[in-house]
Amino acid sequence: MSDPVTVIPLPQPVLLPVEGSAERFPVRRVYCVGRNYADHAIEMGHDPSREPPFFFQKNADNLLPAGKAFPYPPLSNDVHYEVECVLALKSGGANIKAADALDCIYGYAVGIDFTRRDLQGEAKKLGRPWEVGKAFEHSAPVSSIIPASRLGHPAEGKIWLEQNGKRVQDGDLNQMIWKVPEIIAELSKLFTLAPGDIIMTGTPAGVGAVARGDRINCGIDGVATLSVEVV
Repeated sequence: MSDPVTVIPLPQPVLLPVEGSAERFPVRRVYCVGRNYADHAIEMGHDPSREPPFFFQKNADNLLPAGKAFPYPPLSNDVHYEVECVLALKSGGANIKAADALDCIYGYAVGIDFTRRDLQGEAKKLGRPWEVGKAFEHSAPVSSIIPASRLGHPAEGKIWLEQNGKRVQDGDLNQMIWKVPEIIAELSKLFTLAPGDIIMTGTPAGVGAVARGDRINCGIDGVATLSVEVV
């Protein structure tokens, strides 16, 4: 049987580079964990106690591969950086046990969850979804993916972000309220995870606004670094 003819051209797949390889990682969905570092929860005005994790989504085509500039988005005057550890899944399922969760991970990266904070704040006040503040074009710069087969599964390590040479975020992966295996287990109770899924695992304290012309450098020690210019 021949392939079906589509009424419009098929969307281009979202492919992320893999460090040290000509192969690419195809992206299916992008999940994000909210308020997963206690000090960030406090700075956002929330109780950092270990409440059940909550999740939101970005779109796969919101990802911005390394080496590309971040265009300051329209309709906002308050765009914030949030450095995050990024997971790339090679397998999935529903109701995954935490003890089995690391087996689902293909690799790790560092990323930035750029947020239109003013639009997010308006949505919160009105009890509306956050997509206008989170899921906009180019809002998730991400480094090349480093395979876990080479890296292992880091449970600790400095996660940091510098704005124009000044260190503004400085945390450690061990400060996550919900650890990586728990994130995957809890998320799989709500959604059926699959190969190609990306999970952004939350940000430490120190988030702040960016402006055109800013140079953002961030990284996770022993994992990856990422540089982004705001234009």
